[in-house]
Amino acid sequence: MKSLKLNKIKKSRRLQRTRRHFRVRNKIHGTEERPRLVVYRSLKNMEGQLVDDSTGRTLLGLSTLVPDLRDFQPEGSNRKVELSFAAGKLLAERAREAGISAVVFDRGGYKYHGRVKAFADGAREGGLVF
Repeated sequence: MKSLKLNKIKKSRRLQRTRRHFRVRNKIHGTEERPRLVVYRSLKNMEGQLVDDSTGRTLLGLSTLVPDLRDFQPEGSNRKVELSFAAGKLLAERAREAGISAVVFDRGGYKYHGRVKAFADGAREGGLVF
C-alpha cells in the first residue's frame, strides 16, 4: 500500500526537466566541427553555450547578463523574449568569429517555444545553421 502512494507522488518540475534533458542528450552529441548549443532558462535570464562533447569542453558561452546586452531596449512588450533573441544573435556572431558555422541544438529539456525558441531564432538569424 505504501509503494502505491509513493508512485502517485508528483515529481518536482526540476526533476521532470532533468529527465527530459537526459532523454534529449541520449539522441544528440556535439563535435568540434558541429558543437552542441545548450540552452539554460532561469526565471530572469537565458544562457547559451557551445559544447564539444568529444573533449568535454565549452567552446563559447553567453548570457543575457553580458555587458553588450546591458543597454538593450525592447521594442515590444515582451522584454525577456526580445532579450533572448538578441542574446542568441550575439552568440551566433561570436561563434562565427570563432569559426563555428553549424551547431546541434539542445533545448535542455524545455519546451521549444517562448524564450527558448527566440534564442534559437536569434542564433539562426546571426548565421548559425542547425
